Amino acid sequence: MQHFIDVILPIPLERLFTYSITQAESEFLKAGMRVAVPFGKTKIYTALVFEIHQQQPTAYEAKEIHQILDDAPIITQTQLTHWQWIAEYYLCTLGDVLRAALPNSFLLESETIITKNNDKIINDADLKDEEFLVYEALHHQSSLKLHDLINILDKKNVFSVINALLDKDAIVLQEEVYEKYKPKLVRYVKLNSNYSESEKLQQLLEELSRAPKQRDVIMTLFSISAQTKKPVKVSDLSEASDASPAIIKTLIDKEILAEYHFQEDRVAYSGDANEASKTLNTYQEKALEEIKQSFETFNITLLHGVTSSGKTEVYVKLIEEVIAKGKQVLYLLPEIALTTQLVSRLETYFGGNVSVYHSKYSSHERFELWNNVLQNQPKAQIVLGARSSIFLPFHDLGLVIVDEEHETSFKQFDPAPRYHARDAAIVLAALFKSKTLLGSATPSLESYYNVKQGKYGLVEITHRFNDVLMPDIELVDIQDKHKRKRMTGHFSDRLIEEMTEALSVGHQIILFQNRRGFSPIVECVTCGHAPQCPNCDVSLTFHQFKNELRCHYCGYYTAMLKNCMACGSVELDNKGFGTEQVQEEAQALFPEHKVGRMDLDTTRGKFGYDRIITAFEQKEIDILVGTQMLTKGLDFRNVKLVGIMNADNMLNFPDFRALERSFQLMLQVSGRAGRTDERGKVLIQTYNPHHRILHQVSTNNYAEMYMEQMDERHNFKYPPIYRLIKITLKHKDFNKVNIGAEWYATGLKQVFKSNILGPEFPPISRIRNQFHKNILVKIPPQQSLSKTKKAIVKINNSFLSIKEFRSVRVILNVDNF
Repeated sequence: MQHFIDVILPIPLERLFTYSITQAESEFLKAGMRVAVPFGKTKIYTALVFEIHQQQPTAYEAKEIHQILDDAPIITQTQLTHWQWIAEYYLCTLGDVLRAALPNSFLLESETIITKNNDKIINDADLKDEEFLVYEALHHQSSLKLHDLINILDKKNVFSVINALLDKDAIVLQEEVYEKYKPKLVRYVKLNSNYSESEKLQQLLEELSRAPKQRDVIMTLFSISAQTKKPVKVSDLSEASDASPAIIKTLIDKEILAEYHFQEDRVAYSGDANEASKTLNTYQEKALEEIKQSFETFNITLLHGVTSSGKTEVYVKLIEEVIAKGKQVLYLLPEIALTTQLVSRLETYFGGNVSVYHSKYSSHERFELWNNVLQNQPKAQIVLGARSSIFLPFHDLGLVIVDEEHETSFKQFDPAPRYHARDAAIVLAALFKSKTLLGSATPSLESYYNVKQGKYGLVEITHRFNDVLMPDIELVDIQDKHKRKRMTGHFSDRLIEEMTEALSVGHQIILFQNRRGFSPIVECVTCGHAPQCPNCDVSLTFHQFKNELRCHYCGYYTAMLKNCMACGSVELDNKGFGTEQVQEEAQALFPEHKVGRMDLDTTRGKFGYDRIITAFEQKEIDILVGTQMLTKGLDFRNVKLVGIMNADNMLNFPDFRALERSFQLMLQVSGRAGRTDERGKVLIQTYNPHHRILHQVSTNNYAEMYMEQMDERHNFKYPPIYRLIKITLKHKDFNKVNIGAEWYATGLKQVFKSNILGPEFPPISRIRNQFHKNILVKIPPQQSLSKTKKAIVKINNSFLSIKEFRSVRVILNVDNF
């Protein structure tokens, strides 16, 4: 009887593929193990076993697998179920989910190897120049890889030469699969066993008296070994004896020292004993009790606590209870910047039980953490991470905490799967029959709506820790200030006055401007021309730090212009302002104080966030200018004043969530002020001080904002009342996108009759030389979501089966907000 396996390939294909296996392999293999399989003519992929069965495929002949890569499954059955839910709900393929979930090191790569065909003698005269070069190289080397050929021929496309040599039977191709993960080995040294006797040791020290540095190394080795009673690292020995690695190498070569290696985790906790968690105040105690009661009725509870109310300490108490039962905890955060502060806090309570998982870690580090979680190791009992940590192979998940649950960073936009980590985490917790706690000072309307509908429990903390008052929020009318000539650059006299006062008493200041760069538009004063990105329909942003113009959509950059490209005039003016300009102006106003900046440009690299946050905490920076990275739950003890440079560009954004987002952003950034003893101050500069949202922010009135926004959502049929699916069509040919979008929208309108918006070009309709056109499907509460999706998939398949539209890329984005 024949045996087969269905596998998930890490490519966006709808179906699973079937491969044939032997009887012995079918007994050994389990779902969740990796196998290397051939696909297409030459490719080899790492695939994941989904199912083992005995049904032969009817449409094609099943190929054999290449090799089995694991001894045990690296994916749990619960994970596979979760992945299927993500693929089904977010209209993507299991291959998409596999590629997003697994660390790169798990996905082996194939490398084509070219060897000489020894069975055939080739006459050199039959070969062209390039073919001869390759053939000649194979006489000197037994095999060549693709990149070797590219170097030999000094050209990118070498396939024509390979094909010509294959036709002449001069070469043979084979695929080599190689593992990407390399364990971290740490070098240790010890004294060679020949010198264990005291006479031999005495003799050695006498011999080394002519080489004092080598002798010092040996003496230092003795003293470290005596003190620590542990193996001695080469790096530690080199540092303690002040000797260069070359001296240690000489001793190893002379066989005086013996070297050996240990495998070590790349991410390891090196702290001391744990502290006990803090005692909760009465409001926190009450909230903790209410959460426990709520969990008896509801699986999901929303903790609505004002900024600086001490939500983290409540989480810590809940985590303590869960890990005491031996279960795992997933603590989700929206921003990598937040993990920086929180890790040190949790490590003081839980020591080495805390692991961190996010995209700034290398693939090797993520690989190691994956294995720690899979093997249920104590060091991975609490996983703290950004959205991708929902894919980890948990064994017994006892609690999921989603902090700052309102944040848009939880939504993945590109590439697929376009999942929302908060929603996917709730489903993951349900699979483990465990509880989910959502925490926020400004909950999303969806979560609050679910509370009102009786789906979630609600617990509130209305007082800040230590009973500090909520910050005093003041609106500054900059239109009036401009008229009265009371503006210095982008700073009003009120803001300068408050800043001077805060700095004089040694407090720190945060300035918030939700746009990076120096200025978003550079315009010619003479003819009005503004430099545009050649690949996108957007103007280039001036970055003064590198003196260049950059596109924030495709990454295109060019040196800053000296003259206008249209009329040659030298008079170029900056319109609008970003964090760089705020930083420069603040530095000019307060030259004796240090001004720092935190945005995407300054936080590149693994420790970018740590560096800036630590400098600010240690008061090396007095004024910190930043984008929305600053708003997300960071805890700075010495910030007295927060300045929002311009509230209007958030309020006037063309998006149905603009007002809700503005409220959340401004309230969150305000919450960074006055977190210890004194009441903080917030100044919001705006051209429209009478705007309703600004008044709701200044009075911290979430309930009023919720009621008003829900009225709008009801009237205009938007979430959370209606569901949304956004369909985007992309192609470099404008007409193809236009005609395709019309065809697609007509198909949708025939099925759904109403609630189809578009097709419409977005405000920025061309990105990376591709034209975009959007169609919005609104799904009423009484309409079946799964049937709607099935209908959309059917229309999508019909669309892609039309020859002219096959090259148009279609993106289905469920819950696109």
